[in-house]
Amino acid sequence: MKQISVSQLQRNLHQLDGLGIVEIVDRKRNAVKGYFLDSRYVGYVREIAEKIDHKQTQKSARGILKSYADPKRMDGEKEAWKEHVIDRYRREQRDDAGA
Repeated sequence: MKQISVSQLQRNLHQLDGLGIVEIVDRKRNAVKGYFLDSRYVGYVREIAEKIDHKQTQKSARGILKSYADPKRMDGEKEAWKEHVIDRYRREQRDDAGA
């Protein structure tokens, strides 16, 4: 895969002609900015994007809740609401007394 810097690309856009995949790099920051894909890869990219979207929308409620309902976390959360209400009440009492 060929690498082209952002400044090279700005000066000589024609360098992309005939290339399939090019990695665009920012040499000042030493970071990859993105990739240029020739239009002949459009079908592949769309297919991959559709598969990713399909997987993300197929998460079931059970799967989402399972990751949340971790038994280790539930033990610590049993009294969380009660503690929250008591703390809020104490703060309100302090605020009322100070006002």
